[in-house]
Amino acid sequence: MSLNDEPASPTARLMQAPSFNLCIFALLGYSTKIDVNLFKKCLEQTLLKHPRFSSLLVVNDKKPGKCSWRRTKVDLENHVYVPDLDPDMENPDEFVEDFTSGLSRIPLDYAKPLWEVHILNVKTSDANSVVIFKVHHSMGDGVSMISLVLACSKKLSDPESLPVMPSKKRKQKQKPNSGLGGRRVDRAPKRFVHRIVSLDDVKLVKNAMNVSINDVVLGVAEAGLTRYLNRTYDAAQKHRENGAQVMKKTRALPRHLRLRSAVIFNLRPTPAIEDLAEIMEKEKELNGLWGNLVAVVLLPMTIALQDDPLKYVRRAKATMDRKKLSLESKVVFTGLKLLIKLFGIKTAAAVTSAVFRNTTFGISNVAGPLEEISLFGHPLCYIAPSVHGFPHALIIHCQTYANKLIICLAADENLIPNPHELCDDLQKSLQIIKETVIKRGLVKGSPLCETV
Repeated sequence: MSLNDEPASPTARLMQAPSFNLCIFALLGYSTKIDVNLFKKCLEQTLLKHPRFSSLLVVNDKKPGKCSWRRTKVDLENHVYVPDLDPDMENPDEFVEDFTSGLSRIPLDYAKPLWEVHILNVKTSDANSVVIFKVHHSMGDGVSMISLVLACSKKLSDPESLPVMPSKKRKQKQKPNSGLGGRRVDRAPKRFVHRIVSLDDVKLVKNAMNVSINDVVLGVAEAGLTRYLNRTYDAAQKHRENGAQVMKKTRALPRHLRLRSAVIFNLRPTPAIEDLAEIMEKEKELNGLWGNLVAVVLLPMTIALQDDPLKYVRRAKATMDRKKLSLESKVVFTGLKLLIKLFGIKTAAAVTSAVFRNTTFGISNVAGPLEEISLFGHPLCYIAPSVHGFPHALIIHCQTYANKLIICLAADENLIPNPHELCDDLQKSLQIIKETVIKRGLVKGSPLCETV
């Protein structure tokens, strides 16, 4: 190892293990076509000056499991790919999904920094062009990555200013991650789909029920999965009455059906956008502002049809309140460090992978900017991040951006052949919960609330 090399963190080393090799996929939707030369120029001025995006991951052959970051000169042409596409293709949304799924089959090249960008100048239902970032998870966690994205961006309303992140009390910052199936699904290709819903709807439920956005997201996830699985268990059974085919709705879910989700907390405060911008501008060292500092807690979910839709959110809040008061996340983090130190990366990766395999899915929620931004010289429509490599068949990730909440799914199509239907169920569940809140007059300032 060179004297100038920076040792990789224990979590980064864990994510290099063959049984736990994780990649972040971030789909960025833009409201204009991408000017490739401008995009590359902006990358050179920002991302290439970040230490992780200009470093090789060097493995120590003499000490298995040990690796470090070594600065190198980056050739942008080896990282940015622009396929020649038909702008008038018949189904651009499906093309983007297929293209992203194909990328999940291809490993990153360790002979260069572990990231790449794919620019797709095709108009989809949500954007006029899509850019796919593929980044190895050892380079940083979701909160670090979204902070870096914002440090590279500017406000659309004020092109000279950095965007503003939501201000909140610095409690444990929740960044849930990962999903369905007992077989080896970590290396199976995933179908990446997303759905954009109104963040104002989520905030309306949040304020009316006096809960957090995370509580609403978890409640909607439980309600949406219940709808999806109820239909999967032949909830609508066909039978004939008077010679006509009729749909008979039944509660087909088994009794006492429970799922267990893996929820990952970020244990480090969100890096300040200004600090990351200064790091790239002056090419300074990271000094602990970056990396993977996360811990996992297990969250049970009861899959059952409820007469009261708000029960899903109340149950999520009650469970998460207990988790926040416990030491579970810190004990898991400390235990993982001890595992790596005492038994090595291979054993730690096997134990961690076994824990995730004994959960059903993962769910993550990361806050984005409060207003629309320009990123790498182009106005951004949405951010849809996800991850590949967890031993789950389903990962639900929620990302806020301005007044939008983007629900992103990474689904193994062999086990979840219709992820778009699950998106429909999640969206419908949020709508039902919002309508119930309004009907009961729980929204402050509504006529119903004033008469109660």
